[in-house]
Amino acid sequence: MTEDLSIRPVVRNDYDRWLPLWEGYNAFYGRSGEAALTPDITLMTWSRFFDAYEPMYALVAESKGRLIGLTHYVFHRSTISIQPNCYLQDLFINDAARGNGVGQALINGVFEAARRAGSSRVYWLTHESNIKAMRLYDKVAQKSGFVMYKMMI
Repeated sequence: MTEDLSIRPVVRNDYDRWLPLWEGYNAFYGRSGEAALTPDITLMTWSRFFDAYEPMYALVAESKGRLIGLTHYVFHRSTISIQPNCYLQDLFINDAARGNGVGQALINGVFEAARRAGSSRVYWLTHESNIKAMRLYDKVAQKSGFVMYKMMI
């Protein structure tokens, strides 16, 4: 599959092909049905990818004219670095394409974007139950040892 794989920035006319991947990603994390994101959140997320004032970006994986994966990432300041940090916020590959190098290609795409932006690090979170993804993550990055806490406000 990786021989015909292209990793590229999302473009406006990708919306109808990006949306099922976005919905699949959210369903994977329990945001479907009554817990689904509202349409205005999805539309705002999409619009941020094309707003020059927003530090949010999207890459898609395309194979044979089909979008088969996505990743979203955000650049932000840090108190411990002059360079911006890059937070890889979302990563999703459709079921049929998993295990074929698409996830690693998308992560590498974020690494390259971070290098071009002068970022000093890329980091991300995943749920502790996402064992299959962590097998890949353990190959391409180091665990930080930090535990995330959150409070919804």
